[in-house]
Parts: sequence; C-alpha cells; structure tokens
Amino acid sequence: MGMLIDGKWTEDEVTQNQGGKFLRPDSIFRNWVTTDGSSGPSGRGGFKAEPSRYHLYLSHNCPWAYRTLLFRKLKGLEDQVSIAISASSCKDEGWTYKKEAGCIPDAVNNITYLHEIYTKADAEYTGRVTVPTLWDKKNQTIVSNESSEIIRMFNSAFEGVGSVGPDYYPEKLRGDIDAINEVVYSNVNNGVYRCGFASTQEAYEEAFDRLFNTLDDLENTLNSQRYLVGGTLTEADWRLFSTLLRFDIVYYGLFKCNKRHIYEYPNLWNFTLELYQYPGVAEVTELEHIKQGYYANMQRLDVKGFVPRGPNLDFTVRHDRDRLPKH
Repeated sequence: MGMLIDGKWTEDEVTQNQGGKFLRPDSIFRNWVTTDGSSGPSGRGGFKAEPSRYHLYLSHNCPWAYRTLLFRKLKGLEDQVSIAISASSCKDEGWTYKKEAGCIPDAVNNITYLHEIYTKADAEYTGRVTVPTLWDKKNQTIVSNESSEIIRMFNSAFEGVGSVGPDYYPEKLRGDIDAINEVVYSNVNNGVYRCGFASTQEAYEEAFDRLFNTLDDLENTLNSQRYLVGGTLTEADWRLFSTLLRFDIVYYGLFKCNKRHIYEYPNLWNFTLELYQYPGVAEVTELEHIKQGYYANMQRLDVKGFVPRGPNLDFTVRHDRDRLPKH
C-alpha cells in the first residue's frame, strides 16, 4: 500500500522478511491515554482521558483497527472518541477518507489520506502508515498506532469519563490473558498474514502448520470452557474473534489458509457466532466492506482484484455456547 520516507509518500512499500518469512514491523507511536495524564508503559505522558479529546482513524476491513472499533463500542465510548472510517478501496496513497457507503470522512482534520496525519505529527516521518491511529485533538499529534494498547486504554483509562461495561483485562486473569494472547497473535492473528505474505514455499508451510495446529488447540480448549481463559469474556476472546470473523470470508482463499474453514470447527464456529451476536458487535461490523477491502487492495496476492461473490455465511444463527457456564 506504500509508505512514507522522510515525510514523502512512496508507493514502494518495504516488506520485511527473513528467509521468506513475513515480519510485521513494530508500531512507531506508543504513547498511552491514562486517567490522569501520567505516562503509561511506553512513550511520554500528557495524554489524559478527557471527553471528546481523541479521534480514531479506522478501516472496517483491517482486523487490528476493527478490535479498537469493537472496544469503543463495548465500553460505550461513542460520544467520547470520534472516528473516521476509510473507503474500502485505498490504492493511490494508502488509507483514504471520503464520502462512500459504509465510510465516515474525517471531520476533525479534514484529511483525504491517512499519511497526512502522520506528517502532521512528524514532518520527517519514515515508516508505514497504519490503522488504527489514535489522534489527540488537543496536542495535535498521534497518541498511538498500536491496536493492542489502544484497546487497553479504552478498557480502563476512561472510567469516570463515560466508560461502561465489564473489565476485559481483569487483574486476576492478566497472566492467563497475556499468555494466550502471545500464542494467538503469533500463530493466528499474524499467522494468517505469515501465510499470505510468505515469499518461499517453506515459510508458507511453516506458518500454515502453526496456524492450523493452534486452531486445533483452541478448538479443544473451547470444548470444555466458554472462553479462552475460562468462563470470563476477556480481551483475548475479542482479539481472536477479529481474525475468526474474517477467516472464511478472506483468509481461506486470498491468504491460502485453506486446510479447513472455521465453520468446520464446531467450537470455534459457535464461539464466533456468540461474539458476533454480543450486543453492539453487529452494528459495527461491515462484512461486505471487509471482503472488498482485502481483495481490492491486495492485488499482489490477487492480480485482478476481483471480489468473490461468496461465501454465504450467516452469523445470526443460534449458537450452542450456552451449554458452558460463564462467570
């Protein structure tokens, strides 16, 4: 999709790899919104949770952006954090914000391309331009473009500033959550990309095997417990869900993750149905946009960019997860 080099947009994105293995670059902006504006685990301080101070740049098709959109909804922050949602097709200069069905143009900075925000924060910025991007309207800069950290900010920093809903990262479960997150991120969330963007047969097969071995393990786990760390719904479940939702629609075909569909895993499929049917989730999920966004923008994987008509999946059918207890 391109990148910025010394503040200038180039369509030649540098893809990191090692021996044919796709390596996802680290996010650059790693500041934290906190309840009192003190510094978080990384970055600098000065980002206090305040009503209507922050603006989130998103895309429906990106799973990393999607999980921040989910947490904004789950924590009731729609009136506190404004959003812009990109067009499904973003070919010329990366993530594009314009009037289009399913999109929300940028009403805060009135930008057309997301890279304009990155150079507004750093005129000499070099690196990828990614969603989600959390913008501070007060300091006129980027707070963070790391989704795993943004969801934790939304989970806890806005208590007393309109946040509602359960704690998805409870202290007593953090060790278990972190452990399963590490496995799921490496082998599933990023694992599908390691399959799709592998540049050697050996790298693809290694990623493929790790992906499906992990899905088998998760299927077994969910046979006897409702969620990934027991009977409590946590951020680990939402992070996995963001990938499972896209799996049969996109990754099975486009990324060649084609050993088995998610609907062929009884427990993973019903887990996906339950989370999709959780209050508010369907409202922020655009399945057709997801499919169009991947196939239209990843022509190095599918040269013609044709968007498939299928599959025909119904995420509203009754799930069977009520057979297992929750806490």
